[in-house]
Order: sequence, then structure tokens, then C-alpha cells
Amino acid sequence: MTGVVPDPLPGWLTAARRITVLSGAGISTDSGIPDFRGPDGVWTKNPEAEKLATLSYYLADPEIRRRSWLMRRDMHGRRVQPNAGHLALADLERQGRLRTIVTQNVDGLHQAAGSSPERVVEIHGTVHAVECLSCRARTSMESALERVAAGEPDPACLECGGILKSATISFGQMLDGATVDAAVEAARDCDLFLAVGTSLQVWPVAGLVEIAARERTPVVIVNAEPTPFDDLAALVVTEPIGTALPRLLAG
Repeated sequence: MTGVVPDPLPGWLTAARRITVLSGAGISTDSGIPDFRGPDGVWTKNPEAEKLATLSYYLADPEIRRRSWLMRRDMHGRRVQPNAGHLALADLERQGRLRTIVTQNVDGLHQAAGSSPERVVEIHGTVHAVECLSCRARTSMESALERVAAGEPDPACLECGGILKSATISFGQMLDGATVDAAVEAARDCDLFLAVGTSLQVWPVAGLVEIAARERTPVVIVNAEPTPFDDLAALVVTEPIGTALPRLLAG
């Protein structure tokens, strides 16, 4: 089934009590955070911007690092708030029906909406922390940006002098093994798998859909554009996330 939220909702959806959600950039666009691969995405419009999120460029080129810190500074100053999609998932937890949110996003908006941090698996890390690529020391993004504002265009680690980077997973950077394991288990051990606002083009995250489908778990995809896994889904919804999710997940 493809297109709109069905009315009435199918029984297998309303009966689900252990729902795993995979969220991508599309759930945050209504909060003013642009996506990356959509028709109006950051990398679609400006392929050069992808270099800022590629580890090899970041390590090799101080100018890329300076541009990245300026981008973080500009984004950090924006006031972004959770939207109706995030709030619907927080409400799903209050209903007692949420198992886990596996998010590709680094914005922290699920937690800001009221989702319990222990139920959110941030597969690509978080923009709210900074990590040294040498000694792995962590500090807050706030403290790093204070140093940028004070005149350090490419602040180094205060512990070892190494290169600092936002605690997000860049292209070419290994995912955290324990985080991946938690995501895989969440996909394997649920009674409904819901993919929201993700193009399902980035691996291994896209493979979570196949894991759920192999367990014969119903898959629901909510995304404006077609994905490579639409044929595995019991339901595909192309309506806007902010209006579709509250109706799909009504208690």
C-alpha cells in the first residue's frame, strides 16, 4: 500500500507494542534543518559541501576544518525546536509502544521532544559534543565554539594537541560497534519497524529494514521520495511527516 495514511489504520499497526523507529534527516526539516540528499538537500545543491563531512578531507586540509567550524558556529546560533514528528514519537513512548529510536540525525531533537535518551540510539553521533581524533577526549560543542569565537579558527585538543571534530560520524569514519549492535538488535527484536524521513541509501543503516523484514516484521516507510526498500514495506506513506506520524501512531 502506497501514498496516504489509511483510514481506518490496519490492525497490525494499532496492535504493535514494540515499535522500532529509524529516523533520518527528513524528520527534522520542519524544524528548519535542511536534509542532505533530497531534491533541495545541502549536498544536492552544493556537492562541495560534502567535503566538510568527509574525514579524509577534514584531516588533510586545515581550510576544510576552518570552514567546518564556521558552519558549526552558524548552525549552533540557530534556535531549532522539535516539530510534530518528533513529538509524535515522544508520545509513542508515553503510550508504552516504543522500543527504540535509531536515528541517523545528530541534532538531539528526539531528546528535546521528550524521548528518553536511553531509548535513542544515535548511530551517527551527536553535534552537541566534540571529540579529539587522537586521544578521544570529549568536550562540549559549546566550549569548542567559544574558542572559535575567541579567535581559534581550528581549535586543537587541550589534552594532547590533536585534531578536534564534532562527535559525529563523517564519511570514511568507522561507526561505533556497540552502537551498531544496539541498532541491529532493535531492528531484529520489534513487532513493527518504522522508517521515517530517510532515503535508505546509507549503509549499514539501510540494512536495518532488511533485518526487520527477514524477521517477518511489518515495515512502514514514511518518506516524501521513493526508497530502495519500498517493495519490502507493508505500508509506504508519502504525506508530510508532521501530519502523517501523529495519525499513524495515534494511541
